Amino acid sequence: MDKYHTTVVAVGEMASEFADGGILVFFGPAAPDELHEFAIITDEAELIGEVAVGDTLHLGDATFSVLSLGAIANSNIAELGHLVVKFNGLTEPELPGDVSVPAVPAPRVTEGTVVRITGGDN
Repeated sequence: MDKYHTTVVAVGEMASEFADGGILVFFGPAAPDELHEFAIITDEAELIGEVAVGDTLHLGDATFSVLSLGAIANSNIAELGHLVVKFNGLTEPELPGDVSVPAVPAPRVTEGTVVRITGGDN
């Protein structure tokens, strides 16, 4: 079941530097202009179901298990389309908005990449 589904519409010039550091920062279309430089901007999307540990994050064809989730991650996704994915393998989040996945290199995200979070039957 899809809990979240959106498409990347723009990638900021500095987003690849964050990706090289194992962090992808997504924002919905209402993101302030000053964030566009380092963020990955998505189209409008609704959080259909709360994200939980054990769900699967899909970035294009790549999939990653959600290992930990900060206390405000779901509200950030729902209200701002703001999703911070950290490829750090942590089972406890560093920050309240983090979504941690396995410690692997972050994939390159480009315009048109589909971002999904699934749970249950995936």
